[in-house]
Amino acid sequence: MADMLKDKIALVTGAGSGIGRATSLVLAREGATIAVSDIDANGGEETLSLIKYMGGDGMFVHADVSRPADVEAMVDAVVTAYGRLDCAYNNAGIEGYWGGRLHEYPEITFDRLMDINVKGVWLCLKYEIPQLLKQGGGAIVNTASAAGLVGSRRLSVYSASKHAVIGLTKSAALEYAADGIRVNAVCPGIIDTPMMDRLVEGRDDYAAAIPTRQPIGRKGTPDEIAEAVAWLCSDSASLVTGLAMAVDGAFTAQ
Repeated sequence: MADMLKDKIALVTGAGSGIGRATSLVLAREGATIAVSDIDANGGEETLSLIKYMGGDGMFVHADVSRPADVEAMVDAVVTAYGRLDCAYNNAGIEGYWGGRLHEYPEITFDRLMDINVKGVWLCLKYEIPQLLKQGGGAIVNTASAAGLVGSRRLSVYSASKHAVIGLTKSAALEYAADGIRVNAVCPGIIDTPMMDRLVEGRDDYAAAIPTRQPIGRKGTPDEIAEAVAWLCSDSASLVTGLAMAVDGAFTAQ
């Protein structure tokens, strides 16, 4: 699979840590030039340094995906620097609030989570797709979640946001299939990331039970999600669009 994205220009949001960082490195390994984007400038610059250390190339673009002007400027910066955009991985997202039932969920947290997880993905699609239309096609992958495929106790709003990402993904796939634009989503299960660490902080009993939640018997790694994203971005997945791919150790097969 070496060089399956050779000479491609890829954009990764939420690239400062976790799945976004791992995916940036895998896409670079496969030959892509990576535009790394994150609201966390330190994390984003560190990811870019890792890309360059492994012999890859790219740039960092600071952006808050919930802000239309930031997203428009982010895409413009990539096209200005490289002349095109071949692949986009819309990964930026937050976990919101864990621990309360639906009626206890804070409204301010609901609004922020929807702004980033749903509006952020919609804005990325809104500004990426016109560039792909100009070029005659491309590939987009959105980060949803296993919680976007099933319900999730005490993560109701997060689950709702990820169901929305899958709806956006499928609708965009239908609207732009004839234009050569493929739009898919990855649905990670329980993955060993900083986000997961935040969710289980102070909940030792929950943390200890996590490996049993996935039939595979362990948490996934960011690299395992990254490999799926790389394939979906590649020409090897040329017939794949509108897919919500579960990468979850059979969690949603139960």
